[in-house]
This record gives sequence, structure tokens and C-alpha cells, in this order.
Amino acid sequence: MEVASGKSGLPANAYTVLKPGEKYVPIISAGKTVPEVTFRSIFLGIIMAILFSGAAAYLGLKIAQVFEAAIPIAILAVGIGSLCKRKSTLLENVMIETIGGASGHIVAGAIFVLPALFILGLDKHVDLFKVFMAAVLGGIMGILFMVPLRRYFVSDMHGQLPFPEATAVAEVLVAGEKGGNHAKVLAVAMIIGGIYDFLVLALHSWSEEFTTAMINVFTPLTQKVKAVFYINTGAAVMGLGFIVGIRYAVIIACGSFLSWFVFVPLVNSFGAYITVAIPPAEGTMTIASMSATQIFIYYVRYIGIGGIFAAGLIGIVKTSPIILQAFTKGFKEIFASRKQHGGETKIDRTERDIPMSIIMVFLVGVLIATWLFFRFGVLTNEANPTSLTFIALAVVVVVSFLFTAVAIRAIAIVGINPVSGMTIMTLIISSLILIAAGLSGEYGMMAALLIGGMVCTSLAIAGGTITDMKAGYWLGSTPSRQEWGKILGTVFAAATVAAVIIMLNQVDGFVVSAAHPKPLPAPQANAMAAIIKGLMAAKGAPWLLYGIGAVIAILMELLGISPLAFALGMYIPQAYNTPILLGALVAYLVQKSAKGNEGLANARREKGTLIASGFIAGGALMGVLGALLRFIETKYDMSILPNFHNADTSFGNWLGAVMLAVICLYVFFSAKRAKEGD
Repeated sequence: MEVASGKSGLPANAYTVLKPGEKYVPIISAGKTVPEVTFRSIFLGIIMAILFSGAAAYLGLKIAQVFEAAIPIAILAVGIGSLCKRKSTLLENVMIETIGGASGHIVAGAIFVLPALFILGLDKHVDLFKVFMAAVLGGIMGILFMVPLRRYFVSDMHGQLPFPEATAVAEVLVAGEKGGNHAKVLAVAMIIGGIYDFLVLALHSWSEEFTTAMINVFTPLTQKVKAVFYINTGAAVMGLGFIVGIRYAVIIACGSFLSWFVFVPLVNSFGAYITVAIPPAEGTMTIASMSATQIFIYYVRYIGIGGIFAAGLIGIVKTSPIILQAFTKGFKEIFASRKQHGGETKIDRTERDIPMSIIMVFLVGVLIATWLFFRFGVLTNEANPTSLTFIALAVVVVVSFLFTAVAIRAIAIVGINPVSGMTIMTLIISSLILIAAGLSGEYGMMAALLIGGMVCTSLAIAGGTITDMKAGYWLGSTPSRQEWGKILGTVFAAATVAAVIIMLNQVDGFVVSAAHPKPLPAPQANAMAAIIKGLMAAKGAPWLLYGIGAVIAILMELLGISPLAFALGMYIPQAYNTPILLGALVAYLVQKSAKGNEGLANARREKGTLIASGFIAGGALMGVLGALLRFIETKYDMSILPNFHNADTSFGNWLGAVMLAVICLYVFFSAKRAKEGD
């Protein structure tokens, strides 16, 4: 049974689990021939990759904020395509977004780790080539490891994972293609969500986070117990929750509440009796002097990292048959006959990946390039460079391969990739192995950071690529063309990011010096540098905290609860978890408002999803604009827009809660107005 595309947007079964015998038919079905890979789509995709890579890296290191590029690129693709003599096709816009979207993923992977090379004073060993190679090899490796898993996560699990960011991208592209009421609803939601988030982020009209810490009646809990409630008041994050749905949102929230209402107060109670600083806290700060947020950052967050790591291992074991089957197929294809190769053409266009034989050959080439990079570019001056190179290669390949599925599932569940947490574990593992092999000092730190940079970029691009593949699946793109497009975008994005990192180190620097009295903050890279420095100085790692998180993940698995979703909740700050729960609750009430009428419930859910996607898109655009404005104001010590100064006031705190309630009511009543058959 097939469900055809409706006039208003995606097919009715795009977001639901398929019934026995039911088949999903994308907007551009497999039998249709539509321009996809054209000069326009390739050229604009490359331009987007370069521009957004440079902007995201520059702003990420300047003001410590990395914006997501996929949705703004999708909007620009639609806008630019509509101005051309021949309007861009839906699949051309998908290709533009796929190529250009590599920017955000490469940036997130690179700037989290690679600036730590300069923070640790390794400038004399680092150049543009090393930074570029770490980013591009890690990025391509992540794409290659993703390809065998695409069909399982994208089509085999149709309707079982929410894919919130992919939903927003697909809805934006569909609205640009279809027009009419579908485009109107999305456009209105983008305007409302964009203005709403702009009022918060740029004008400080109310607090970006509502918190009980600013309410006097909760002072005993805040100061003595360190139990504090936070909720982000932005429209975009709440919209993300609407798409995530109640099942995963509840699990994520429970993990968050365990961290903030059990572990943070528990650590605080122990800290009351300890008068010295306890690692991994920095300096001489004692637990008793810390706020709830500081306790979370310095201690409880590591429990979440341990949980993510253990949940990842559990996921690897559970998906190992799928991974084994995919790569076994690749080896069979390499030795297959021409006749068997010809059989691949019988696969529907919308399910055709890069042939596994090509993937395997390409992967071998990347592995050889990685070996040569470490052997002759990183470890050539060591006493035993060849054996150390094999160790470095093994760590990169094994960790990237094993945790690709973890990164994909995290993106599919909540739209957030915990690459920083997995990278911390990679740095610890690689450092311990390298130290045991006799490598330490400057070359040891450099090797560990380059390994971490490659893994971080690999996992970031794997998670980001699956988002593009899911959006393409809904719309009818050819997976193999998207995969090649993502590799192309990765090369240009890596070159741009490497150049920006080198340039900013020379112009602004990452550490305080006579030449750079006000260096760039680069908070993630500073954290990575501190971890590496501590390990190389034999200070160890917080194994007890990691172990607690691992035990919790195992217990969740035994209870039949998604351990990764729960661990993500423990790791991600509470302020981002609670609005996801709120948005999911709104979605649940929208569904229930149909009172058992399945057709009406679907119509209301779909309209609500469209509104939520508009909020995410509007918030993404305002995030880019807000980041640019903040940079200009900081750089030139000027005020561009009025500031209502309500961000840190009690009035702004309460106003944020009220405005969040208003935006939730808007989504509920707007979605409820949808009629069956709309």
C-alpha cells in the first residue's frame, strides 16, 4: 500500500510508523527524473560551504557560539532558486543544502578541539596543512562510516525516530516548492519565531532562561541545597521538543532531573565537609563555594559523559548485526561479477547509496592517507614513529567507526550531537594509550589532539549527514548523489575552517600574551587542552564519575528505557531539556484534542509540526543575525540595537515564563484549528 504525496506538503505517512504492506512514497518518487546535480546546485553548494564555514568558525571562536547552518542554507537555496530564470527544483535545493551544510558540522568538529594545539603552545609544530588534514580526513571518514548505516536509520526505522532538525529542513524545502497554504503557515511561524527569539537574544526583552534561582522563596533550595530549575524560553527549542515527541522528551527530562535535582545536591552535601579543591575542578575552588551550574559543569556532567559512552557501547552491540551485514556486503561486492554489479541498478533511485565496493576502496585510501599523515607529518621525529602511527590510526578508526551509530542516533532522537562528550572520552583513551606506548610531552599532546580532532569531526559530520539523508529521503533525493555532495562540501569546509583557525591564532590568539592581551575564548578547546595537560601530567581522569554514568546507562537498558536518551539528558544542560519536554507536551495535547479521530489528529499534528519547523528555522536565522550583531558590538564597542536590560532581572525572569506560555498556547490553538483533509 502506498500513500501518495498531498498538495499541502509531505505524504501523510512521512512521520508515522508504516503499517504492514505500507510503503512510503516521497514527493519526488523513484520513477521521476528531476534535475538534481547541476552546475547551479554544485556551485551554490560550494559557495555556501565556504561562506558558512568561515562565518561559523569565526563567530564560534570569537563569541563562543556555533550556529547550525543547514536550515539557513535551505532557506537561502529556496530564495536564490526562486530568483533564477529557471526556478530551482526541489532536489537541486536539497543538493545545495547537503553540500553547504557540511560547513556547520566541520566547524563544530574542528573548533572544539584543534585550537587547543595553540592553547598548549604547540604553534611551532602546527601549520595549515596539519589542521586541514585533521578536519578533512576526519570528515570524509565519518561520511564513509555513515553510508552503510543510512538505510537502517533512515528508511528501515521509518517513523520510529523523530529527526527534529531533518524535519525542519524538509518542511522549509517543501514550503518553497509547494507554496500555497503550506508555505504561508511556515512563513508566518518563521516570522513569529524569529521575532520572538530576536527579542530575547538581541534586545534582551526578557530572560533567555527562566530559573527558580531568581525567586526569593526558593533561595534556601538555591543556596543551601543547590537544587535549581532552568528552562530556556526560546521558541526554537520548544519547537524542537514538539517534533521530538513525548516518549523521548520524558526520558531526556528524567535524565536531566536526575543530574540537577539528585546528583548536584548530593555533590553539594558532600562538598560541605571538604575544604580543599577536588579534581576535576580547576584551581582552588571548593565545592562549597560553587553554584549549582558549576557543580554540574565540574562534576555531574562527567556522569553524563560516562552514561553516553556506555549507552554507545550498548548501542554498538545491539546494532552490530546491521553494521556487520553492511560491511560484509561491501566485501562481497568487491569480488562480485559484472552481472552482480549490474544488479545494483535495480535498486530504486531513492534507495541507491554509493556502491559498497567504492566505499571500501575509498575508505582504504583515507586510511592510508591518515597513516601517512601521522607517520610523516606528526610523529616523524619520535623514536618509534611507525608503531606509534599504527596506534594513532587504530584509535581514530575504532572510535570513529564504533561511535558513528551513537552520533547518528543522538541526532535522530533530539537533534543534538554529543560530540564534545565523546571527544573527551577519545582524548582520555588516546592519551593513556600513547603514554603507555612511550609517547608524551609536546608530540604526545599534539598527537592526542589531532586524534581527538579527527574523531570529533568524524562524529559531527556523520550525525549531520544523516540529517541531510533523512530530509532527502522524505523528499525523494538520490542518496549516492547526496553522499558525494557531502564529501565535496567537506573538502571546501575543512580548507576554510583550517584557514580561519590559523588566521585567528595569528591575529587574536587563544592565550593571553603581550601580542594578544584579549585572546579568543574558545571554551571547548580550552576544556580539551586542560584535559590533555592533566593526563600528560599524570593527574588522571574522573573514572568514578564516568563509572556512575555507565552503571546508570546499563540500568536504563535493563529497564527497557533508551539509555542514550537518558544519558543525553544527564549531559545536556537542564535549560535545553525542559523546553523539549514542554514542546512535546504541547504536541501530546494537540494529538489528544482530536478525541480519537485519527485523521483529525494527523492533520493537527502535521500543522503543529509545520509551525514548530518554522520556529526552528526562524530561530536559526535570528541566531546567525544575533551572533553577527553581538560580534560587531563587541569588536567596535558600540550599541547597534536598543537593550531593554531585562535578561538578568526578576521582571525579565517572570516575563520569560509568561512569553514562553504564550508561544506554547499559540502553537496549540493554531494546530487545533487544522481540519481533517487540510
